[in-house]
Amino acid sequence: MRTILVTGSAGRVGSRVVRRLLEAGQRVTGLDLRASGIGHPAYREVLGGFDDRAAASEAVRGADAILHLGAFMSWLPADRDRLFTANVEGTRLLLQEATAVKPKRLVFASSGEVYPETMPEYQPIDEEHPLKPRSPYGLSKLLGEEIVRFFERTSGIPATILRFSHTQDASELLDPGSFFSGPRFFLQPKIRQQEAFGNAAAVAALRTIDDGREALVLSRNEAGRPFRMHITDTRDMVAGILLALSDERAAGRTYNLGATEPVDFAVALPMMAELTGLPLRTIDLPGAGVCYETSNARIRTELGFEPQWTFERMIGEAAQARAKRAS
Repeated sequence: MRTILVTGSAGRVGSRVVRRLLEAGQRVTGLDLRASGIGHPAYREVLGGFDDRAAASEAVRGADAILHLGAFMSWLPADRDRLFTANVEGTRLLLQEATAVKPKRLVFASSGEVYPETMPEYQPIDEEHPLKPRSPYGLSKLLGEEIVRFFERTSGIPATILRFSHTQDASELLDPGSFFSGPRFFLQPKIRQQEAFGNAAAVAALRTIDDGREALVLSRNEAGRPFRMHITDTRDMVAGILLALSDERAAGRTYNLGATEPVDFAVALPMMAELTGLPLRTIDLPGAGVCYETSNARIRTELGFEPQWTFERMIGEAAQARAKRAS
């Protein structure tokens, strides 16, 4: 029985990874700022940030492997100091503490924002794509990758970097209160998000189609091209993480982890409108918009990863969850 440290153990992905490891008979230590609510005799929880040396030291104690899945995620200018403290300095401090216990494996959760996916130089985006992040979050993850490879070189402990696709629980896709799906698919949450970002032109455009009723919104760029992006089910992400941990072929490698096919909003939004009965508004927003395809061919070919949750399957589950919330 191994002991595996999972950072971000109270998060969407991390909490599910913890449960899967416990089901498989492993001992698990969780590290997060908040409690996971997981009660199990083989589970130990340390509350604190990665940049809290005492918490990090306690968390790595006895660890045979580390899944560094936790991060602070924000695109707000006011959060930039906290972003780099958690994702860069926190990663450095955590791995410095880990050097003393010599775990056998490290898996690090990075992001497609290191490319970034929203401004690709070519598509589909593979792992050889130039790394030119445009957001502070993307930069913080790229710096985290450099720290991981430095740790690998200097400690001899093999590491795997997983560049995460956008990840969601299927049940939240049709929830206007969802942090991600609300502003992505629902009109009024999208207006509030763009207000927070200070995007006055986008807010003005969105208000022209808002009559005060709940509605879905099909976002297109200024040339009328519908948005297109990858949305990956949490369960597929968990499967990929555990595969990278268990397969020795993943040592020293970097993989894009996510759904095989991107979601075309021109197809997805009418489907969502039919399932919910909500009106669908179409809006052309200023700028180039979001339109990308990321390749997961390397992890599929090398490790045999195969996502199981297509967007259509996710939407079916989301419709059931929405009906249950309404009942």
